[in-house]
Amino acid sequence: MGSTNAPTSQEVYYLPLNDAGHPDVPGGYIYLPPPTNPPYLVRFAVEGTSSICREGSLWVNVPREGEKFNRHAFHEFKLHPDFNQTIYIDVPIHLAGAFAFYTTYTPLPDFKSAEAASPAPTRTETFYFDVSPKLTVNGTLLPIDSLSIFSVISKLMGQYPKDWERHLRGIGQREYNMVHFTPLMQRGSSNSPYSMYDQLTFDPACFPNGENDVAAMIKSMEKDHGLLGLTDVVWNHTANNSKWLEAHPEAGYNIETAPWLEVALELDNALLQYGTDLAKYGLPTELKSVDDLQRVMDAMKPYCLDLVNIWEYYVVHVSRDAKAAVDAWLSGITSTDSKVDGAKDWDLKQKVEFLRENALTGIDEFAGRFHRTIDPNVAAALLTSVYGHGETARRQNALDGITQWLNALNVPYYQDYDSDVAVIKQQVQDRVRYLRLDDDGPKLGPINKQHAFIESYFTRLPLNETTKQHNPKALFLANNGWVWAADAMRDNAGSSSRAYLRREVIVWGDCVKLRYGKKPEDNPYLWDFMASYTRLMAKYFAGFRIDNCHSTPLHVAEHLLDEARNVRPDLAVFAELFTGDEKMDYVFVKRLGLSALIREAMQAWSTQEVSRLVHMHSGRPIGSFEIDTISSAKTPKPSAAANGVNGSVGDMTENVHNIRQSPVHALFMDCTHDNEVPAQKRDARDTLPNAALVNMCACATGSVMGYDEIYPKLIDLVSEPRLYQSSFSDHEVKVGAGRGGIGRIKKLLNQIHTSMGRHGFDETFIHHEGEYITVHRMHPKTRRGYFTVAHTAFPGYGDGHGTLSPVRLDGTKVKLVGSWKLEVNTSESAKQDVFEDKKLLRGLPSSVSDLSGVNIETGDDETVITMPSYFPPGSVAIFETWIPGAEHSEGLDRYVTTGATQALANSSLIDLNLILYRSEPEERDASNGSDGVYSIPGYGALVYAGLQGWWSCLRDVVRYNQLGHPICNHLREGTWAMDYIVRRLDRSSKGKEFTSLRKPASWLRSRFDAIRKVPSFLRPRYFALIVQTAYDAAWARGMDLMNDDVQNGQSFVQNLAMVSVQVTGYMHSATLNPFDSIPSMAAGLPHFTSSWARCWGRDIFISLRGLYLTTGRYADARNHILAFASVLKHGMIPNLLSDGKLPRYNSRDSIWFFLQAIQDYTKMVPGGLGLLKEKVDRRFLPHDDTYFDFDDPRAYSLQSTIEEVIQEALERHASGLSFREANAGPDIDSQMKDQGFTIEIYVDWKTGIMFGGNQHNCGTWMDKMGESEKAGSKGVPGTPRDGAPVEVTGLLASTLAWVAGLHDEGQYRFDSVKTGGGERLTFKDWASRLQENFERCYYIPLDPTEDGSYEVNSSIVNRRGIYKDLYRSGKEYEDYQLRPNFPIAMTVAPWLFTPAKALTALEKADQFLRGPTGMATLDPSDLNYRPYYINSEDSTDFATSKGRNYHQGPEWLWPTGFFLRALLQFDLMRKEGKAESTEAFQQITRRLEGCKVAIRESPWAGLAELTQKNGEFCGDSVSDPLLQWPSATDNLQSPTQSWSAGCLLDLFYDAKELAKQ
Repeated sequence: MGSTNAPTSQEVYYLPLNDAGHPDVPGGYIYLPPPTNPPYLVRFAVEGTSSICREGSLWVNVPREGEKFNRHAFHEFKLHPDFNQTIYIDVPIHLAGAFAFYTTYTPLPDFKSAEAASPAPTRTETFYFDVSPKLTVNGTLLPIDSLSIFSVISKLMGQYPKDWERHLRGIGQREYNMVHFTPLMQRGSSNSPYSMYDQLTFDPACFPNGENDVAAMIKSMEKDHGLLGLTDVVWNHTANNSKWLEAHPEAGYNIETAPWLEVALELDNALLQYGTDLAKYGLPTELKSVDDLQRVMDAMKPYCLDLVNIWEYYVVHVSRDAKAAVDAWLSGITSTDSKVDGAKDWDLKQKVEFLRENALTGIDEFAGRFHRTIDPNVAAALLTSVYGHGETARRQNALDGITQWLNALNVPYYQDYDSDVAVIKQQVQDRVRYLRLDDDGPKLGPINKQHAFIESYFTRLPLNETTKQHNPKALFLANNGWVWAADAMRDNAGSSSRAYLRREVIVWGDCVKLRYGKKPEDNPYLWDFMASYTRLMAKYFAGFRIDNCHSTPLHVAEHLLDEARNVRPDLAVFAELFTGDEKMDYVFVKRLGLSALIREAMQAWSTQEVSRLVHMHSGRPIGSFEIDTISSAKTPKPSAAANGVNGSVGDMTENVHNIRQSPVHALFMDCTHDNEVPAQKRDARDTLPNAALVNMCACATGSVMGYDEIYPKLIDLVSEPRLYQSSFSDHEVKVGAGRGGIGRIKKLLNQIHTSMGRHGFDETFIHHEGEYITVHRMHPKTRRGYFTVAHTAFPGYGDGHGTLSPVRLDGTKVKLVGSWKLEVNTSESAKQDVFEDKKLLRGLPSSVSDLSGVNIETGDDETVITMPSYFPPGSVAIFETWIPGAEHSEGLDRYVTTGATQALANSSLIDLNLILYRSEPEERDASNGSDGVYSIPGYGALVYAGLQGWWSCLRDVVRYNQLGHPICNHLREGTWAMDYIVRRLDRSSKGKEFTSLRKPASWLRSRFDAIRKVPSFLRPRYFALIVQTAYDAAWARGMDLMNDDVQNGQSFVQNLAMVSVQVTGYMHSATLNPFDSIPSMAAGLPHFTSSWARCWGRDIFISLRGLYLTTGRYADARNHILAFASVLKHGMIPNLLSDGKLPRYNSRDSIWFFLQAIQDYTKMVPGGLGLLKEKVDRRFLPHDDTYFDFDDPRAYSLQSTIEEVIQEALERHASGLSFREANAGPDIDSQMKDQGFTIEIYVDWKTGIMFGGNQHNCGTWMDKMGESEKAGSKGVPGTPRDGAPVEVTGLLASTLAWVAGLHDEGQYRFDSVKTGGGERLTFKDWASRLQENFERCYYIPLDPTEDGSYEVNSSIVNRRGIYKDLYRSGKEYEDYQLRPNFPIAMTVAPWLFTPAKALTALEKADQFLRGPTGMATLDPSDLNYRPYYINSEDSTDFATSKGRNYHQGPEWLWPTGFFLRALLQFDLMRKEGKAESTEAFQQITRRLEGCKVAIRESPWAGLAELTQKNGEFCGDSVSDPLLQWPSATDNLQSPTQSWSAGCLLDLFYDAKELAKQ
């Protein structure tokens, strides 16, 4: 049995959808490669609880394998919500074409504490992605960009097979690979190929055997000549003499199907009659001057326009409608509308507007003369209100009144009429002048029956037995045409357009415009007939050119292309679009799946413009960055049931591609059959350089019969009787010099173009210098390429002006392929000789000659090309180029992007801290001051010394291909950046902590060494490849070392988790105890990183659960818990650890966050309760307030278990604390007043609530001390928060409930504390007192009448339905402030809160405190609200000077995590069933968007400490994202903060646990 080689890899194109269901793809245009076997996947990615997941489904009309495409058949993929993960939906792509998708969902209602109605289901707009067709000829794949297309006017080819075969052989010999035929069908009376008599019959003059001949021709083209067929499809119109129109006039716009055109027909008739009667009016019948034209135009109004009385189509018939209204009034028949009450007092304008809005009909369409009418009953109601009930005696008054009103009502319609008549006159004058006087017009001569005064806008069907069966109005059919700068989505013959009346249509008199309607049922015959025509074309032709695509109704084009693709799925579709709007172009391209838009080089009027067009179509710049994920990774995928994946590929290697930003692809023609040729528009010699430049472009290219032959002028495709003649059709075509045109050189150009297109040469550099243009195009990996020098030829260039400067190609080898000049005899005698040939179309006498003298100097580092002094206009030189060394033994790209995963396989998370991160202070610390972060000239310092610093700089540079960025310039100038990266890893790997860095250092050194000799212009690309590869591998290693929740979590969770790696590492100046080097957590980067400023007790234990426990970093969590337990003193942990050498005990809340972290550890870590029995060496003596230095013999002389440490903290607080800080004074705090160093804490045992602090210190996280002597705020806390802070009360309650439960389970040996009065009180009793009194003491009821049930001073209340921030503080009003601290208590001790009250308070916080990323630290309605923190300000403002308002309004990010945790928890309490629960999760998702954007876009890859009001940038906290090149030197505080990320990881952990419930 034969073996089957199953594919080992799967190509995937990643298509993320944002919260609104829109594709999150650069530029929004999604263009995918041709289908493959096995099929590649489009992977839709939707965040698990995105808004569109609420009862959501993704609908995609991509057919499954074996299905035919049906635009309206959408497959449904349910979006199963999952808060912690991303939903992936894989759609295999089996067919080419334009595919659509959208999502349906029920919108998320606004969050309310009260029940609210759910919004109605809705859907997104429809989005599209295009899949390129897979074209092959004789088994060779032809990507769209490799096509070299040759256009012919079919009727000039002669007769098949004799003449056709000869020309097709010549086309194939020139290495074109596709032939574009103008329509091959039977033509109408005008003989224009685009005016088809019968769409289902091939032209018998060319194809005597009809379809059989065409089938034979296509077969011969492909088999014998290597040519595919491309034909025009004409869907807009048919020949005016098409026989089938007589049976089906409804296929067009006639006066029966489009009655609004009646006025245009009457005007058309009148204009034609006026032209016939010119002599009768004594007017010239042959216009020889502008004066003649003016005479005719001046007479047109009285002798034509006035006779038609067009105004009657605009206005109300005053006497008719006035009489009808008065008759209704007299009869008492009125509409009793209250709107007319008081009308007797109205002015004329009010009466007119009433009639216009309530009585007028026929406003929108021109349905006939006086079609606008007034409802007499409504008008009678107005008469009644003004004149009373109808009486004959007042009839004349009423008649006079209504007549006045109707005349006034008609005023704007007469103005419309006057405006339209002015346009009509101007349009007729302009058109007649063009037809008879303009030099670029046809100069038709005398006005007669053959050449009428003006082209008719209508075809008049002959009266015969067939047409007699129709309404006579059906026999006048509107001709097709185009309107300058028209809206492409508007039907110019439709009821909303006046283009035919205003004579704005440039009409094609031989073509009747087809009327499809909105759907096939509107015109069944036409839709069926044109579908048959389209299927016939698709049967034989590999491509379509849609004629007049911009004026083809989109829904019609979609339908007909569907018909074609069902016959030929891999159909290439090209079009010209003259929408005048790039956005509109994209609409056509996306919805129709256009392969390319036709662009024309001959539109350029100068060398500079040619250069611009070539640049536009030349692909990416040389050295462009690679945005695909280069290396493959095995990614076992979740089951389909888990995440809704369709078509899972299992445990297969995936190559996941980001979808690149794509421009609209082009078919760039050197000349089309509609363009004037170079001999007319430029200099005939430009034929060669123009062709060479076009063929160097990275897109499909094309030419037209006669261009290579150098025809002297544009062929008139309607009236030209001669047939094609080409020497290249009669002789063998060999590359090189010769006579008769440029076909021999064109063969070479086509060979090169097709080869480059097939193999992916998509990088190009264009240079314009005077009359010269150079183009260098190369392959992005092999670096082989072609270089072309073209000396353009425009009128006035003569033999050329100026020379081309020597061309220097860095690191590149060059070989001359050839150099030629074109000479053309453009003398009048030569032209006359060509024109006098009545049978054949011939080119001008011409010759292509070899040019010598091109000098190539090859050096070690560059090649210099010097063009000869004689290189006249019309010359080209072509070179082959390559870069030695760009091909490594395995291929350079492959070499530099492989092996990183293995090199990092042994790296720890602490290693990754050094590899990826390290801010300036950290790097200085690690290098003993010798090195900091890298600084780039013109950009500034990177944010990190590690790879994240480089990647943060490179990320957008790569994504947007910013080759002009300072980092690119720096890399081109030298290899210092590479040296720095390797050197720092080499240096670090020599230390005992980082020996595992040797392999990553070796990998980076070898990869950088491999690119040191590539040309400097390629260095940025390869540097970015290496950095991205190493960065991705390091990131992946980080994920491997974290738990399943992170590994399988959405990207936001992974980004948050990596913050734990950012902030945890070794420091010389900071550790967790004074005797060992232990990795420690920095509070934030770069400000809180080293020495005493690194380890803050409060920050660490607020962050620890999220950064360490939810990620699986249990050892790091344990180390920090043990370290701070060892320095317990006064029953408190220090706010500043200072290695344990100089701990400072000034924060009242830190101990409670510490105890909460221990509680979390015991619950979340397997075997976590064992921590309670672990022992720590005590820095100070237990239960003793004596201070001594760390090297005192008493230090670390005793041990305690963690259980004992917990109990000591509880005992000390229960008995009361009163002490003065050790070393109190300016040495430890230069701002604080003396009273502030006294720390007092006590418990009110009536309530169980704990109090502490005073007005001179600030012992909670809102710890800003006033610093300004100028403002008088020095030593005055911004937020003292003395008394009982609500979060501390909640944390106390949480701890008491925890230890009480542990004691009951036998896991904690203590059951009580001893109060200051000597009483033993159990944990349960203490907790019970808190429970009983909490809401009485903290809640502020919504209803003031309930104040008596709570401890509320009604006169101070600012906002109701909230929980106090403090209880019994030194300033009573501060108790009542709304701040974001109560959600902390809700999160850790939810039992303290009545759910309904809690939801109301959370709703208030959501409404008044929540910002885009953070929580406002004070209610905006508070008089102390100051939301702009500027620490550098030293003014006389007591509230804000020196940043005293740090916590008085600025929006801090870490409370967001607690707020969202509380919101989720209490919202879920009221939810029933899965659907309602999903809504709660989605409310949270909606509120995370700002944080997701912030961490994704931050160069620090973290979340900031705070923002100003409404998320505005805070210059004293983070770097300014609006700087052109933001860098690390722009930072003052903490652009990435531990607790900001950690608290959001807490949220995702809670969500997972709550989802289980």
